[in-house]
Amino acid sequence: QVQLVESGGGLVQTGGSLRLSCTASGRTFSMGWFRQAPGKEREFVASQSWSGGTYYADSVKGRFTISRDNAKNTMYLQMNSLKPEDTAVYYCNVIRSWPATPGDYWGQGTQVIVSS
Repeated sequence: QVQLVESGGGLVQTGGSLRLSCTASGRTFSMGWFRQAPGKEREFVASQSWSGGTYYADSVKGRFTISRDNAKNTMYLQMNSLKPEDTAVYYCNVIRSWPATPGDYWGQGTQVIVSS
């Protein structure tokens, strides 16, 4: 089982930017980001295959960019033009079934708060 550690969250104003990182303990293939807002179910945000193909939720298209450094077993999520509705705990996970089905194990996540 690959261990995943998310980092980079914080408090930012509306319109601001953050970059999240996800470091894996071993090699991974397709990876993705998910988020869970207070009182809501966890939802898909973005995914990237080992070869570089990407897929985004409609709510973040044009604002978020997923990328990865395979040599470092690290994935990133650049979040621009943040909105209060982006406030959530963000998690990374393997993608068990492309493009948006996560694996079974979750890390601690990283909190993102967007103030209005």
